Amino acid sequence: MQAPAVTIRRAREEDVAAIVALLAADDIGGHGDTTDDTARADYLDAFRTLQQTPRETLYVAECDGEIVGTFQTLLTTTLSGRGGTSMIVEAVQTRADMRGRGIGGQMIGFCLEEARRLGLRQVQLTSNAARTDAHRFYERFGFAKSHFGFKYKLK
Repeated sequence: MQAPAVTIRRAREEDVAAIVALLAADDIGGHGDTTDDTARADYLDAFRTLQQTPRETLYVAECDGEIVGTFQTLLTTTLSGRGGTSMIVEAVQTRADMRGRGIGGQMIGFCLEEARRLGLRQVQLTSNAARTDAHRFYERFGFAKSHFGFKYKLK
């Protein structure tokens, strides 16, 4: 199946509901995302914070006027690697009915192109240990398993 024509662009406030629906449909992530109206203000506050943070960007993948995917990038500079800047890719989601059509590949390809354009040192991401299909997907792009991740949940 040929990949549909997808436009990747910065998310806008009017996209928040569609993005949240993608996140809430994720049965593996366990992040507690919900489309319940009582949570809308939390998501809008987070979106507005992201919009004011110059090194973080929330994107959507749009196809035929519909949001079919999302991801977020963060640029981080460390002293290690001689002061290198890396791109961290987070919250990669493709709408369930659109998976397997190359949309995720277009989103990751976008990240890699942007990192090259910016002259970054590397692109890194984490993936839930249960997402074995996603791991194979990332490996096809040349990502290598290199670290163990740890989380300390406060909320």
